[in-house]
Amino acid sequence: MAHKLIHNCPVCGSGLHVVRLCCPSCGTQIEGDFETEQLLRLSEQQRSFVLSFVRSRGNIREMEKELGLSYPTVRARLDDIIRALDDGKPAPRTRQAPTRKQVLEMLSAGEISQDEAMEMISELQK
Repeated sequence: MAHKLIHNCPVCGSGLHVVRLCCPSCGTQIEGDFETEQLLRLSEQQRSFVLSFVRSRGNIREMEKELGLSYPTVRARLDDIIRALDDGKPAPRTRQAPTRKQVLEMLSAGEISQDEAMEMISELQK
């Protein structure tokens, strides 16, 4: 029975490297020092978020509904994942929090609900 691959050392928390690969079909084994993919370095919660993000085709509004989170919370989690993928560098600010005018435009276009608009505007006032 195969076990779920762990990505961090249970003793010190550092990232683990894979040192042996094995083909279950023919038994071939390869040894070395293999790095894991960037996405596998994310926590299980972060990987789950990424899968939800892809399923929603990157639509933050859909993410809000699926996860029951506010727009700012979804954005913050996305920024955390970007930071983790960039090895701790600050997440790029490609998109600032929307202005009041932008929120009203999104509401007018039907992209967000009235409740979402109110929540976003109240976040801007903090």
